[in-house]
Amino acid sequence: MFPDLPAHHAATVDRARRGARLVARGMALNAVLGLVKIGGGVLGNAYALVADGVESLSDIAISVLIWAGFQWAARPPDQNHPYGHGKAEAAAGLITSLVVVGAGVGIGWHAFMEIRDPQHPPRWWTLLILAGAAWAKVVFSRRLNEVGRDTESTALGAEAWHHFSDAITSAAAFVGISIAVAGGPGYAAADGWAALAASAVIAFNGVGIFRKSLNEVMDIAVPDERVDEIRSMAAGVPGVAGLDKCRVRKSGLSYLVDIHVRVDGGLSVREGHRIAHAVKDLLLSSRLRVTDVAVHIEPS
Repeated sequence: MFPDLPAHHAATVDRARRGARLVARGMALNAVLGLVKIGGGVLGNAYALVADGVESLSDIAISVLIWAGFQWAARPPDQNHPYGHGKAEAAAGLITSLVVVGAGVGIGWHAFMEIRDPQHPPRWWTLLILAGAAWAKVVFSRRLNEVGRDTESTALGAEAWHHFSDAITSAAAFVGISIAVAGGPGYAAADGWAALAASAVIAFNGVGIFRKSLNEVMDIAVPDERVDEIRSMAAGVPGVAGLDKCRVRKSGLSYLVDIHVRVDGGLSVREGHRIAHAVKDLLLSSRLRVTDVAVHIEPS
């Protein structure tokens, strides 16, 4: 789709497409589990299972946003976006967080109504659905988390937590339904209490995703370890006498660097320019996922 891309941009595109494929698989998983949970909850009188199923289906809408963010983030720099489209990934995470909080509030309200007016106790076999759903979510969440750490993707990390929070809500529903089944009609409200607990987890999750995504949109400082790696590599380039400022910001799946390099003040402009290019080329070709470098030369 994007021929003749430099290697550092091509690597970013590859990471974005890898993330998008995983998110698409998660959408398929959520669709299957959501329908099974809702159907089982309705037939088995288990509101916590219905709430869990609604949360799974709402995750599809969230995943669509994240998938679209990855697709947009994969686009290389252009005239209107000279630093690339990486911020689309963080923007998708920001919108996603609001959807998650809204889903948590909605489920909590319906759970409260169920607690006030509990219906028939749930059926025992709904527990089998919950156990299977929780297992599937934990397995898939771990896979997403591994890839998220490998690509340093905020959105993919958020998506991994979505799936893990779904496993938590399934576990909460399992506890509530178990109590309701064991206790009989007098404990029917336990199902609603479990759904209420699940809604709190969902809302808390949404707030956490919001803060992390907002920090990235606002160009929060990257970890010192990453800056130290970049400074160490630049300092090792022949001709570099020292370093002054080094500012690094995360843009989706890659990093943008602004670095001030000291060189011998007696060097020619041409030689200083060559050293600056050597620093830039080294950082762009490194494993640090840098896609743009601005090198300022300072006389030593």
